[in-house]
Amino acid sequence: MSDTDGKKPLGLGGARPGQVKQSFSHGRTKSVVVETKRKKVVVPKPSAAGGKPAGSPSLGDPSRRPAGISDAEMERRLKALQAAKAREAEEAAQRVAEEKAREEERERRRAEAEAKEREDREREEALRLKAEEDARKAREAELRAQKKEEVRKAPAKAEAPADPAAAEAAAARAATKGVVATGPRKTDRDRDERAPDRDARNAKGKGDDNARRTGKLSLSEALHGGEGGRQRSLAAMKRKQEKARQKAMGYGQSAEKMVRDVQLPETIVVSELANRMAERAADVVKALMKMGMMVTANQTIDADTAELVIEEFGHKAVRVSDADVEQVIDTVEDKPEDLQTRPPIITIMGHVDHGKTSLLDAIRKANVVSGEAGGITQHIGAYQVTTDSGAVLTFLDTPGHAAFTSMRARGAQVTDIVVLVVAADDAVMPQTIEAINHAKAAKVPMIVAINKCDKYEANPQKVRTDLLQHEVVVEAMSGDVQDVEVSAKTGKGLDELLEAIALQAEVLELKANPNRAAQGAVIEAKLDVGRGPVATVLVQHGTLKQGDIFVVGEKWGKVRALINDRGERVTEAGPSVPVEVLGLNGTPEAGDVLNVVETEAQAREIADYREQTTKDKRAAAGAATTLEQLMAKAKADLNVAELPVVVKADVQGSTEAIVQALEKVGNEEVRVRVIHSGVGAITESDVGLAEASGAPVIGFNVRANAPARAAANQKGVEIRYYSIIYDLVDDIKAAASGLLKNEVREHFIGYAQIKEVFKVSGVGKVAGCIVTEGVARRSAGVRLLRDDVVIHEGTLKTLKRFKDEVKDVISGQECGMAFENYEDIRPGDVIEIFEREEVERTL
Repeated sequence: MSDTDGKKPLGLGGARPGQVKQSFSHGRTKSVVVETKRKKVVVPKPSAAGGKPAGSPSLGDPSRRPAGISDAEMERRLKALQAAKAREAEEAAQRVAEEKAREEERERRRAEAEAKEREDREREEALRLKAEEDARKAREAELRAQKKEEVRKAPAKAEAPADPAAAEAAAARAATKGVVATGPRKTDRDRDERAPDRDARNAKGKGDDNARRTGKLSLSEALHGGEGGRQRSLAAMKRKQEKARQKAMGYGQSAEKMVRDVQLPETIVVSELANRMAERAADVVKALMKMGMMVTANQTIDADTAELVIEEFGHKAVRVSDADVEQVIDTVEDKPEDLQTRPPIITIMGHVDHGKTSLLDAIRKANVVSGEAGGITQHIGAYQVTTDSGAVLTFLDTPGHAAFTSMRARGAQVTDIVVLVVAADDAVMPQTIEAINHAKAAKVPMIVAINKCDKYEANPQKVRTDLLQHEVVVEAMSGDVQDVEVSAKTGKGLDELLEAIALQAEVLELKANPNRAAQGAVIEAKLDVGRGPVATVLVQHGTLKQGDIFVVGEKWGKVRALINDRGERVTEAGPSVPVEVLGLNGTPEAGDVLNVVETEAQAREIADYREQTTKDKRAAAGAATTLEQLMAKAKADLNVAELPVVVKADVQGSTEAIVQALEKVGNEEVRVRVIHSGVGAITESDVGLAEASGAPVIGFNVRANAPARAAANQKGVEIRYYSIIYDLVDDIKAAASGLLKNEVREHFIGYAQIKEVFKVSGVGKVAGCIVTEGVARRSAGVRLLRDDVVIHEGTLKTLKRFKDEVKDVISGQECGMAFENYEDIRPGDVIEIFEREEVERTL
């Protein structure tokens, strides 16, 4: 093996190619393609004697054997050659077997694919045929139903003459199981027309194996729902059949649309509008979007837009006002047969310290006065008393202090009878007159109880005479007002007073219907730490029961518990019964009306409406103020000193009375401003508000909790506690008086007349004067009068007698005077000398 001329590798036939790498000088290399020659092994031909292959060298003949090869080596080489040939033959046979197996696998897979394709096409064809059959049956059923209806409505007709058309009609009736038909049905004609095509298509599909094998799709197969289309489920086919059956029986017609009257307030949420119309909210939103309004289901629209939507959906809009929510609590007229006798409500009224509560204690045989601070009633108390004769009376005890005017007015409004208590030793006083006016305004009968008749200085006749001045004529003075002389201390006249009350109640014929929704008046309201908001309610109509849902003013709630005047829990309270009601969502205002409603939604809606109305009124009052009025008010406020206070009291009535009393304190220079008032304990937020406003916190029968006390100590806020309203008002008056400017009073001490005017270097003009009256003092103020007109007011710069500086100059003496920063003095001017004195003022 060599490279003779550098171009073509040398080799023999049967040689195998290969590559070698040649290395040259300077690190160059070159790959050269060469042929490797397998060494030829010569096998001797078998001879006739030895049976050896022809042409192969004899093992025993060294002359014909390759040089240097022994017999053993020669034998080994022959065996290796035979083994290689056998291996090659085995590998060739194995390759042939594998190729055959692969071919068989390909055939098998092709056959399976063709079978699956054939099954799919057959299944699709079967489903299509079934669908066509179902549709045909549905059309036949519909046609039958129509024909039945026509036959039922049309009058009976004479039979038509026998002709080929009649024969065809008879055949059609037989085919449709006796259903009358005037001619061949369209479905039958269609099916007959389509039958040849379908048979040809089926035959072609079955006969054309090559087309199925290759998966080619014909035009007819594509048009008739062949391979690749979406197949309908069996359930869908059943639904379609059922729908067709119901339609044939007349059940499929849609119900007629119901037209509704839709209550339409001033504003409404889209979802609520959909509910009232019984329409889908999505449809309402879509309708609004068509109108150009991009809204969601939770947005609010105005009444005009909502009315357009209602008309779009075919309903009728009924405009209502927001105030219509209160129509659910409109009082109903009670039938006469439903009315039952109820206990009378008696209010004890009169001047402070005339013995109202003591008189009630004597009737109740209790001792309430000791429980009141200073022996002064500061709350409205409601009690029920059963007399010896078995009559039940409801008493209301009102405060007599001037600050509790609204409490007395409230007591007179809810009462049937007013008992006016007048002390026999004190006669008619200011709050007595006020109580008379309240009773007259409420148009309720009055009974005069002349109390303290056990005292030596008592003069009942003077009381009767004084009442004449206020148009109250008692029976002893030939009038129609009952009067009874009583003594709460000894019990004198109590029986006569109860008899007079019973007589008056009998005359009034007081009745109420206990079997209706309860209605009552809030006498008092407070915030109890353990029980939450508590309202003292006097039931006027119906029966208030545990679990009732009610609305009272701007608050609402559900009766959690009812507690009577003796502190006992009761399950219900009838007419004229005072009870404490627990279960409110907030503290109502004293004087609010309680009404029982059916649902919580109604109660919440009414309370929200009332709260919003109150806010709107406040906003309107603020908005009604013009800019000029605001500027004038701001200018006026600059000249008015304010004492801000934060007021917290135990009950709503006390808070109201304190705020009204404090608003009356002050004048055009000083006023008290209540920046916040509330019911309940003093809290940390009250202290924070007081700190921001620089105000003290006033607690009336309440105390500050621990966090509030800590905050007050840290922030330096003053908390003052009171239990008597007299002391509270007096202290606030004294504090407000401290804001008043001291009054400056002037005392004239002398006059002097200017005789000559001199110019003194370093001093300026000096007036030579003579004191004509009183005394001239250097520390006093002076005015310069010219023709009795004040032209200057100031102070003296110097006061000299001769050449000496003096403190004062008496009348009749001459002196020299010079004014501070003023030199326009002339002979003949008069100097007025006065002293100022500051005097503290009080309210």
